[in-house]
Amino acid sequence: MGSKNRAKARIKVARQHAKVADRRRDWHHKASTRIIRDNQAVYGEDLAVSGLGRTRLAKSVHDAGWSKFVAMPEYKAVKHGRTFAKGARTFRSSQICSACGFRDGPKLLHVREWTCCECGTVHDRDRNAALNVLSEGRRIVAAGRAETLNASWSVGKTRTKVPAQRVETGSPRKGHTAQAGIPAL
Repeated sequence: MGSKNRAKARIKVARQHAKVADRRRDWHHKASTRIIRDNQAVYGEDLAVSGLGRTRLAKSVHDAGWSKFVAMPEYKAVKHGRTFAKGARTFRSSQICSACGFRDGPKLLHVREWTCCECGTVHDRDRNAALNVLSEGRRIVAAGRAETLNASWSVGKTRTKVPAQRVETGSPRKGHTAQAGIPAL
């Protein structure tokens, strides 16, 4: 069971964890809303976040709450009437040359710059992947397979209901604490 001081210390730590989680969630909402509002179309890549969690980047990926952040633009695109397309998990954006389309093969994460064997173009890994995701997203939209999410306004200019994320931030209800999992003191 433990002593009263241990219980106090446990509650203190839980409050700090809750505070960090709230700040992270707030930043996720602000950044994803800004991305969706500033762009007519948003293209993403379906990454295996759990797979990245098994690499040396695990702490960074899990600390940032990456999977939560990646999921937010999807439902916010509905709310703001934007187009959202996500490339398949099998699409290898960092392996394909954005200049000629040649697939060079897998590269280790520490390889940040590479030269295409086919056309000789020197690529920055992240910029090349971004260009490939952009062209893949445009291809998906042109094929009509994108989630063109313009359902937020109907003919009569009345707003349709958009489902909120389950752990949306907001004001606590009366009688409930603002931080989940922490007993009321």
